[in-house]
Amino acid sequence: MARPHIHSEADLDLALTALGEADPRFAALLAKTGRPPLRRREDGFAALAASIVAQQLSTASADAIWGRLAAAFDPFEPAAILRARPARLARTGLSRPKIRALKAIARAVTRGDLALAGLAGLAAEEAHAALTSIHGIGPWTADIYLLSCLGHGDAWPAGDLALQEAARVAFALPARPTAKEMLALAEAWRPWRAVAARILWTYYRAARIPSAQPGPKAKRKQTNKNNAAARRRPVRR
Repeated sequence: MARPHIHSEADLDLALTALGEADPRFAALLAKTGRPPLRRREDGFAALAASIVAQQLSTASADAIWGRLAAAFDPFEPAAILRARPARLARTGLSRPKIRALKAIARAVTRGDLALAGLAGLAAEEAHAALTSIHGIGPWTADIYLLSCLGHGDAWPAGDLALQEAARVAFALPARPTAKEMLALAEAWRPWRAVAARILWTYYRAARIPSAQPGPKAKRKQTNKNNAAARRRPVRR
């Protein structure tokens, strides 16, 4: 079964029309924000690796590290990353967890455990599951790769804080929705949830909504999770 994708402005037009029919609130949002940008990036191993590099870093820091990494391994291919010693990768600015993640992804691609070329033909949930089954690829990274690099029409990064906050303000919700609540909220927008995300992100910027931050409870959970992970780490890296 063919999956809806957003590869062109015509595809975006089709999706915007369908969303407006499914939920008239999007017509009101588009009237305020204007048309969302297409913003397609290249796909493949290098693009996925760049997403890993960018996690939890400022744009400037991520760009600097990626620039050094891409220059050190040109062409940037799984085999080269597998052969590289961790110390060489670390000199580009990569953290140890990201080095492990890049090697795990390179290994999965080389072995055929992760068929990047076939992800575009899968349903959003299946493609998401295939990506997150690999060490180092979290839910947010998987969704952003599907949305921005593959143009998957139904990718929905429900855990994205900016997206949650945009939904809260745009739809006058009593509180910022959780990832689970975001999934329920977007069910009626299938198979164009990725375009709904683009509209809400555009609204987030246009409305100048204050930067979304995790609440105290979420921060405590993340801190406890990080501490537990640190305790489980082996001494040898």
